[in-house]
Amino acid sequence: MAGDRSERGAREEATGEQRPARDVRPRRETGRRPDAEDMRRLFLGPPPRYTRREVAEAAGMPQELAERIWRALGFATLSDDATAFADADLDALRRTQGMLDRGLLDERTVIRMARALGRTTARLAQWQAEIMIGAMLDPRHPPTDDDLARVMEMAEELLPDFEQTLVHVWRSQLAAAAGRLVSLAEVGDDVLPTRLTMAVGFADLVSFTSVARDLDEMALADLVEGFEARASDVIAGHDGRLVKTLGDEVLFTAASPERAALIALDLVDELKRDGDGPEIRIGLAYGPVLPAMGDVFGTTVNLASRLTTIARPGAIVADADMAEALAGTPEVDVVRIRRRPARGLGVVQPYVIRRKT
Repeated sequence: MAGDRSERGAREEATGEQRPARDVRPRRETGRRPDAEDMRRLFLGPPPRYTRREVAEAAGMPQELAERIWRALGFATLSDDATAFADADLDALRRTQGMLDRGLLDERTVIRMARALGRTTARLAQWQAEIMIGAMLDPRHPPTDDDLARVMEMAEELLPDFEQTLVHVWRSQLAAAAGRLVSLAEVGDDVLPTRLTMAVGFADLVSFTSVARDLDEMALADLVEGFEARASDVIAGHDGRLVKTLGDEVLFTAASPERAALIALDLVDELKRDGDGPEIRIGLAYGPVLPAMGDVFGTTVNLASRLTTIARPGAIVADADMAEALAGTPEVDVVRIRRRPARGLGVVQPYVIRRKT
């Protein structure tokens, strides 16, 4: 990226092209501890200049809608006289109003998209901040003023590259999500189905509560992050989707029972690889699910969750539809076990999934 900047500079000198003026952001006074306002200037640039009424009027948007969008993004409602919105906020509202005026989106869709954006980016920002601070500061000692200044300098240096990478990864993930939905739609459908048939898996750490009691905070964080990282790698390697993580549990989906079974088998093997890794148990089910808000819902999801309580440590248990679909799969053995009650679902017929030797 440094090369890109050098080439741009040479082009400007040769053609007389002028690059846009760079924002000159007020610098923090040396020798002073960085505060929240310093952070705001670093990430958002020029200070706010509009109240919530003024920014809505300037964008040509009803104030009530602007406030709903703001809340959907996860930000607090401010007083009428608080000067809290900058030119970037105005630009975002104008773009949104433009989409509404052109009929590209309706208000309900705008609110839903804002909520999706707010929830996802809030978690991403928190996660990235924790990673960077954890990498740069010693958790055993309180940070000094110089430590915080160093974090801010690093953030300012990394911000442009992080921003471009974020947009690229988001576009790539959007392409992957659209591709999955299209591939799951039945041939001949005029629209994408609201209910999809897919394989669902829950991977659950065994005896997590008792294990957590014996670990300090740092060791517990390492355990959870290690589990989620390994699960994420294995799921992605088989073109599955990690839907969400719940600390001691991972929910994933796959387009076919075969892929879901291979994810489960590889995940069990991966956690056994070091010899001292945590034990897991996995429940798999195959059937219709309802995708909504980036999550999946329905009886198939509930059944996969219930099957984890049936599975023994290190075992993979599937429902009858999954077992039937896996019949004849070269890498997989399917073994029927006795029927069991599943809370809220009655008595089910489970099957143990093993790697064929």
